[in-house]
Amino acid sequence: MNLIQTLEQEEIARLNKVIPPFAPGDTVIVSVNVVEGTRKRVQA
Repeated sequence: MNLIQTLEQEEIARLNKVIPPFAPGDTVIVSVNVVEGTRKRVQA
């Protein structure tokens, strides 16, 4: 296993989340938590 795969597996284990398989052409929705000073918002 290369370094990137090792890091991915460690992060998945740490977060304890199941990541569903996806392939090219799939639609993926990504949301980012943005913190600006004391304000927090979710940016899609």
